[in-house]
Amino acid sequence: MLTGVSPETRPFDPAELDTVLASNEASVPRYKQLLGDANRDLEQQFDRGAPIEELVRQRVELIDKLLIHLWQTQIDDPSLSLVAVGGYGRGELLPGSDIDLMILHKSRLRPGARQRIQDYLAFLWDLHLEVGHSVRTLRDCQREARADITVATNLMEARLLCGEQKLFDEMGKVTGPNRIWPTRKFFEAKLAEQELRHKHHGDTEHNLEPNIKEGPGGLRDIQMIGWVAKRHFGAADLEELVRHKFLTREEYEDLRQGTLFLWKVRFALHSIAGRREDRLLFDYQKRVAAKFGFASEDNSGVEQFMKQYFHTVKLLNQLNEMLLQLFQEAIIYARRREKIKPINNRFQIRNDYIEAKRSNVFKRYPFALLEIFLLIQQNPAIKGVRAATIRLIRESLPLIDAGFRKDIRNRSLFMEIIRQPRQVGHELRRMHRYGVLDAYLPAYGAVDGLMQFDLFHVFTVDEHILFVVQYMRFFGMEEHADKFRLPHQVLQAIPKQELLYLAGIFHDIAKGRKGDHSQLGRDEAYHFCRDHQLNEFDARLVAWLVERHLLMSMTAQREDINDPDVINRFAGVVGDIMHLNYLYVLTVADINGTNPQLWNSWKDALLADLYKKTLHALRRGLENPIDKQERLQEVKLQAQALIGPTIEQGHDIEQIWANLGDDYFMRHSPDEIAWHTRAIAKSTEQRLPLILIREMTQRGGTEVFIYMHDHDNIFSRTVRTLDQLRLDIHDARIITSTNGYTLDTFIVLEGSGRKVTGRERRKEIKNALHRNLTQLDKPMKAVSRVRSRRLKHFPLPTRVRFSQDETNNRTLMEVSAADRPGLLSAIGAAMEACGISVSGAKIATYGERAEDIFFITDHKNRMIRDEDACQRLQHSITTSLSAE
Repeated sequence: MLTGVSPETRPFDPAELDTVLASNEASVPRYKQLLGDANRDLEQQFDRGAPIEELVRQRVELIDKLLIHLWQTQIDDPSLSLVAVGGYGRGELLPGSDIDLMILHKSRLRPGARQRIQDYLAFLWDLHLEVGHSVRTLRDCQREARADITVATNLMEARLLCGEQKLFDEMGKVTGPNRIWPTRKFFEAKLAEQELRHKHHGDTEHNLEPNIKEGPGGLRDIQMIGWVAKRHFGAADLEELVRHKFLTREEYEDLRQGTLFLWKVRFALHSIAGRREDRLLFDYQKRVAAKFGFASEDNSGVEQFMKQYFHTVKLLNQLNEMLLQLFQEAIIYARRREKIKPINNRFQIRNDYIEAKRSNVFKRYPFALLEIFLLIQQNPAIKGVRAATIRLIRESLPLIDAGFRKDIRNRSLFMEIIRQPRQVGHELRRMHRYGVLDAYLPAYGAVDGLMQFDLFHVFTVDEHILFVVQYMRFFGMEEHADKFRLPHQVLQAIPKQELLYLAGIFHDIAKGRKGDHSQLGRDEAYHFCRDHQLNEFDARLVAWLVERHLLMSMTAQREDINDPDVINRFAGVVGDIMHLNYLYVLTVADINGTNPQLWNSWKDALLADLYKKTLHALRRGLENPIDKQERLQEVKLQAQALIGPTIEQGHDIEQIWANLGDDYFMRHSPDEIAWHTRAIAKSTEQRLPLILIREMTQRGGTEVFIYMHDHDNIFSRTVRTLDQLRLDIHDARIITSTNGYTLDTFIVLEGSGRKVTGRERRKEIKNALHRNLTQLDKPMKAVSRVRSRRLKHFPLPTRVRFSQDETNNRTLMEVSAADRPGLLSAIGAAMEACGISVSGAKIATYGERAEDIFFITDHKNRMIRDEDACQRLQHSITTSLSAE
């Protein structure tokens, strides 16, 4: 609805609209100018801090006045009525809101009426007003509202602008609860609609790019309350719920203030976007935060603003839950015979919901603030907490003070909740939603709504922690065993799963503080465990997991886990199989709980490989580390067994293997070696390059193998080709034989994270690689892929660091840069320009940040010790990436 008129226009004068309307100056440019002036005036008032409800009222009055005048001058037909419906009918218009209209008529349209209606609507569209419309009779209204509850809901909000009052009133009757959608069916349908909507948004209000209208705790949830109240009670506004004793005055004020806050956010969003926009995207967050007084050069301002936003929608989500349950009691259970089942002296189950027996239960027995969640875990029949008891819990939160936290009964109850065999994550989430977890664990309360302005984390810290615990629970369930096969198996070997959950709770609890959050969290976890009667060994195990929670993922993604020295070193830090088991499960849960899209078959296989190799090393004993020569012999024997006694005529296994070097056998599995060897034996000089593709391998991705005469440009050409094919490269192993052949293996997945499938897709990849690898001296087209809109909001400098791997006679080059399509291609091209050879790569992406490690040598396969050569390479890479 924003008009986009030039800002040079003079300030808006409301009286001028009346003058123009009175003069019947029906000029599109003139009206557009007035609307543009009005929009800017509202924005200026907003920036000066005018009450948002006043701005919404002004917007509605402006549009009402314009539409009514145009209707009276262009339609002037007593058989037609102009009706505002939906949000416009409710009297809620933000700068970019849709203007929903219904044209109501008795029966058949008079001659010429349809054309006048079309002309009227066309005029509104010419003014750049976002108008949605329908033309209906009373019968149409009833039929369509009966068939679609969305239509019924829109008509509930109807407001007559022009036309016959009697006809409008009749429309209200034929679409009322006595004719269609009786209260109970209406409530059940809207409740199902909300559940589906919440599920679509991940059942969390803590998404980092939330939808302020449709997400949990958003405006739609508030409207949902209003619709049910209006349908059942005939309530004109939410304040009537106080008179009906569904809300306290304080809760109503929370609801009202939350609504106004979301209106302000939506107003700012629409103004900044220049159109309707309900997603609080990274594109807008900093500018919206600035409008709320949170301007800052770094990300602290937007993080403070989003913390306020998340606090608000969390409260609104809680009020929505409480009110809908009260409605359920009034609408669904009102005529049912109540089923009451006592639990103990403090609680009972009423109609499947737990409730406090008396209003003073928590004051008399403060420990009941934790006991209630334990009882829910122990009684699968309980569907939730009764609304009146939720209210009591909220009112009783001040009881959870330092004395409460030191009470042995409360500490024991909390640990019982953590030790339960079911619903641990679910009840921790409920405790957080009601404020109990935040009060009992102040360090957790400190990260409530704390966002990290990046693309790696997609949830706030508090929500991420809960998801980590939730994934730990998933690993133990049979229905998730196929997706998380190894975590499911390892979890069974963990003796005390409550220690795992505590590590999950504390692993990021110190985020947002100064200092290393892993070390700060370690100390906090240790003291918490000792305070809660855990023995010294268990407390130290939890503290170790918190401190080392990034160790396994960093080792897998940044180091060469085919190197026995890496495995021996990692095993030495882990110490024993029990620590390994705990750390592995925590690592997989942490990755999934950070961003579920980060988890794919390759990452699954990578961590599983590290786990199994470390398990083997620990079973051997740390005093008997894996020997490189022993490992080489073992791999060769297993590969020979897979190949069998015969091979292509004229070839000998030892003859093929003689020139490959130890590194080849250390970095490939026996299965891969057998696959390569059979293909090489069948190949001829005329048929090179040899290109093999396997859709899914033990490494969790599609494997692309290239065998050909060595050339400096092979790596660069290969990664650029794969990039053009929109494949994501997750691993690269580059081997050069002593007789001048290269054996390159790339693990790839489709951009969607799925494996490569289909014969035609494999053929496309093979043909593209063959074409570009047989024309190594010809220039290659630059990679052209659309960069994600999100990435532009996270500018990161490119850093290139070098270190020497003396043992393997190679240089390690670490490139940290903003991730983008074509990144690896650009790096490969820069290395090609500097005459650098690549023997391997570790590809890792953390949201918007790529951290890739390359094992490189000069053209004579030696370490690059010349500082000038390193500086030239660094300059070539940074220049190449800055041009992307």
